[in-house]
Amino acid sequence: AGAGKKAGEFYTPQAVSRIMSEITSIGQESRAPFHIYDPAMGSGSLMLNIRRYLINPNQVHYHGQELNTTTFNLARMNLILHGVDKERMNLNNGDTLDADWPSEEPYQFDSVVMNPPYSAKWSAADKFLSDPRFERFGKLAPKSKADFAFLLHGFYHLKESGTMGIVLPHGVLFRGAAEGTIRQALLEMGAIDAVIGLPANIFFGTSIPTTVIILKKNRSRRDVLFIDASQDFEKQKNQNVLLDEHIDKIVSTYKTREDIERYAHVASFDEIQENDFNLNIPRYVDTF
Repeated sequence: AGAGKKAGEFYTPQAVSRIMSEITSIGQESRAPFHIYDPAMGSGSLMLNIRRYLINPNQVHYHGQELNTTTFNLARMNLILHGVDKERMNLNNGDTLDADWPSEEPYQFDSVVMNPPYSAKWSAADKFLSDPRFERFGKLAPKSKADFAFLLHGFYHLKESGTMGIVLPHGVLFRGAAEGTIRQALLEMGAIDAVIGLPANIFFGTSIPTTVIILKKNRSRRDVLFIDASQDFEKQKNQNVLLDEHIDKIVSTYKTREDIERYAHVASFDEIQENDFNLNIPRYVDTF
């Protein structure tokens, strides 16, 4: 908090980290070895959290990539200080979108977690249309907003049995053009499992409200669970904070997957289609 805006670049608040770790480990608690991947890992804190929810925390393998060299070294140090030996550490200093990594085995993971830079710029060059990460979607994320490029990169690296969680700004839920095409394709294949709206001002360095999107492969249904947790927080001096009870409510709602008035709604594929594949949370959860 003391490092001002810059620190937000490599730090995901513990509460958000917990929500993603807990949800992406559901149903995989006893898997060993467990492989987790964060393609925009910052200081690596998002990956380290998963250990709390697994039966064999010492059999977790950490795969992460980070563009900023200083931050990359910070992540290596962070893992070492948390007792991760180098056999279980596979970290790379590079540009996640520009060149796919990892391309050798294992390149798909049990859990993919991400808090990428929001609406970052990227090249969106034509060569990416034949990149296996993006080609099946027919369109690329726009140059000025790489949000979907990060999302599709992570999704490509997810195992058929795995779960992915990514934090993004709300724009990805409703923006049109290429982003609308990609979102529709993901919904048609049933990849989007849940959309969780978080309160504003819980991140360091940005006050915008964010959303956690949970993705899976091989789902037998195409409904989406919407959770509007934007009103559940404790106001502190400079920051809104999610308390344990708020986190538990999100996770238990995700597990039960039932409608809760003014809080959660399971939207059928037809309902989403009627809304032109717009996933803006107020369309589905009425908090008026």
